[in-house]
Amino acid sequence: MSEPTPLQSGIYGACPRCGARTLFAGPAHFADRCRACGLDYRTFNVGDGPAAFLTLIIGALVVALAIAVELSIRPPFWVHALLWIPFTAAAVIFGLRVGKGMLLAIEYRKDAHEGRRTDDPDGGSA
Repeated sequence: MSEPTPLQSGIYGACPRCGARTLFAGPAHFADRCRACGLDYRTFNVGDGPAAFLTLIIGALVVALAIAVELSIRPPFWVHALLWIPFTAAAVIFGLRVGKGMLLAIEYRKDAHEGRRTDDPDGGSA
């Protein structure tokens, strides 16, 4: 199988090297390595970028939708809770999965590594 695109890695949890659906061990938690090709996912550092970005996007979307529902049909508060709590949780988990998978795939494709000084024998640690 050919290498998947970063979007395919994010949506399907596909390994960026072999395309097997082994990227995640949980809803948004990476597996240690690919069970098919052995690529070590622990060597990648996706960081918290997707979480901060998704918080802003999903928060704005949920607020806009909640205001639209409130102004159009004026449901009781419990309807808002029933709608927006599960929607927000599902959107955050799916968004984190896609975002983290895409960033890992991009790191793999670009062969990205942490910056290290070559003139420092211990790699810059103090």
